[in-house]
Amino acid sequence: MSIARVDGRVQPARSGDPKRVGPYRIIGRLGSGGMGTVHAGLDPAGLRIAVKVIHPAQAEDPEFRARFRREVQLSSRVHGPCLIPLLAADPDAETPWLATAYAPGLTLDQHLAAHGALTGATLYAFATGTAQALAAIHTAGVVHRDVKPQNVILTPAGPRVLDFGIAHAADGTSVTRTGTMTGTPGWISPEHYRTGTAGPEGDVFAWGTLVAYAATGRLPFGTGAPDVVAYRVMSQEPDLDGLPDELREPLTKALAKNPAERISADTAAEECARFLARQATQVLGATGPEPTRISDRLTAAWNLPSMDDPAWSLPAPPRRKRALMTAAVTAIAVTAVSGGIVAFYTSGDRAHVTLTPDRTTPSTPSTEISAPISASGTTASGTPAKTTVAPAVDPRTIRIPKDPLAGVANPAYTRAGDETQPHPDEWRASTTAGSPEERDAEKAIRDRMTSMLATKDMDFMKPTITFNQRAQTVMVTGGPVPQLPENYQEVFRRAGEMAACSALAHRLKNDPATWPYGRFAIYWKTSDLDATALGYGEATDGCISETAGQWHGDESGMATAEIPSSDKAEIRVADATVKAIVTTWNTNTTETNDDPIALNDGISLGFDPIENAAYVWTDDPNSRFTSHASQSNLRGTVEEAVCRKLTLEFHNNKSWQYTRWAVAVYDAYAGTRQFIGAGTCAP
Repeated sequence: MSIARVDGRVQPARSGDPKRVGPYRIIGRLGSGGMGTVHAGLDPAGLRIAVKVIHPAQAEDPEFRARFRREVQLSSRVHGPCLIPLLAADPDAETPWLATAYAPGLTLDQHLAAHGALTGATLYAFATGTAQALAAIHTAGVVHRDVKPQNVILTPAGPRVLDFGIAHAADGTSVTRTGTMTGTPGWISPEHYRTGTAGPEGDVFAWGTLVAYAATGRLPFGTGAPDVVAYRVMSQEPDLDGLPDELREPLTKALAKNPAERISADTAAEECARFLARQATQVLGATGPEPTRISDRLTAAWNLPSMDDPAWSLPAPPRRKRALMTAAVTAIAVTAVSGGIVAFYTSGDRAHVTLTPDRTTPSTPSTEISAPISASGTTASGTPAKTTVAPAVDPRTIRIPKDPLAGVANPAYTRAGDETQPHPDEWRASTTAGSPEERDAEKAIRDRMTSMLATKDMDFMKPTITFNQRAQTVMVTGGPVPQLPENYQEVFRRAGEMAACSALAHRLKNDPATWPYGRFAIYWKTSDLDATALGYGEATDGCISETAGQWHGDESGMATAEIPSSDKAEIRVADATVKAIVTTWNTNTTETNDDPIALNDGISLGFDPIENAAYVWTDDPNSRFTSHASQSNLRGTVEEAVCRKLTLEFHNNKSWQYTRWAVAVYDAYAGTRQFIGAGTCAP
């Protein structure tokens, strides 16, 4: 939703405007558009919030609701510099809404109209910050699709990119009207005009246009009728006259006609950051040391005044109301002391108190009290800290927690021993690999899973590897594949667990102080936005040495081994090993038993690539192997034949990984399968 903002200040509320949306108190309006209204709100602690409320007519449209729900889910995935964080939302409410942090300031087009083009260090900070924002969006697997001056606010702390009203996932999944051109003329890429394609490259094209506009006050492809502008975008070179020489090269790359030739948002941010570093040094001069972090350089170079809006300052509540609030807080404190558990945690400069009911008392809702508190127990103004009781939050509301690792350069894994199951929202919020370390882990997991699945002709089950740093969890996702046998999903789960556990354990061992991921979760996707959890776990050093300790076969491994192999070496070794088992068994039992049990058929061998094991089993329809002696003889025969063949192949075939074996017999009378032996061959 694009917001019509007069000057970035709070406008008076109008008749019919809500007094409260979710947990937020509404004090006025920030703007409105064709899809809804953005209200100025305050959270229970007095923080300024922007609350987007959808128009009733739009809320009645199921297609619009689907798009809005998609907007919420996509926005919750995006975290990074120069972005406005999503705080909470309820897309399924009678009147859908979402809340973000409030960003004071003019939009870029308003600032240019009032004050002219950006210059000097402020321009370089603008280019760097907006490129960083797009890089974070693309890293989350999202495409903005509507980068334009109205969607960039120049706050006192730097530029902020907003509005995901028509954003969609980079994998192409979206909820949009068929045949509709998305975007704003003059900010649409050549490929989008030609084919409707809207990928990250299109955002970069719009970024180049945006920075050129900020620097010159002119659109690089001019103005006029939409079809005339479209023709210039597709066939003419941009007008970059008046642009600083340093910015000309990255912007020329960003505005290339061929999307494959364009610079990425991440690279654009890096190049502009180098220019910004020189500008920041010049700005500081002898006043202080040169900043080293990009965020510090951006702040040092940014030169826009703060905006003081008295509309945010509300009168204190009446004395009687203050007394009632004090009584309520006192009552809650007494309850906490007498029966509840009080847990304190901090977020920035704000202390939160959560009251949890005693396990021995009837269940009651928890209550959160929050207020800005300093180290001395006073508020920022120096008065004694006050607390306010937050109203109950609708359970449908999507709460977006603060990232505990935000701003931490090298976050270590901190959830060791945490048995909390992964939540679907953590899966939805996971992002594609961003750092080189994440890309290495992604490759290690994918390569190993691919090799495991390929031997069963299951390489069509392509795993997707994503990362949720807040949850410190790596997500391995498969599907959707229609009409897939259930045991195939089980094989995918086991392969994902083994590959993820091994890759993360190696990272934790080698980079314990800087690697944040120690948990993994395996999901099977049922739709673009939903998936079923197949399994999860925590990586430990035990994943590295998979042959450590005594190994035992199990039903999961047997089920995998029963899937026919497509690997020629496995087929060859299996055939030779079965023949050796039958020959050895029949020879030995004939020589030592007057009534031998012949093994002419009914014995099988299959491979489990997940745990590098060969499984041998016999249907035993006549329950021949029920005695301890017969089982002991079969176990010894299998171990001898299997280990001989596996070891021979191990020395002759560099890609051979199978060193384990297990043998099971089926008792026809009992209707169960019994494992009678397992072990590891010495290669």
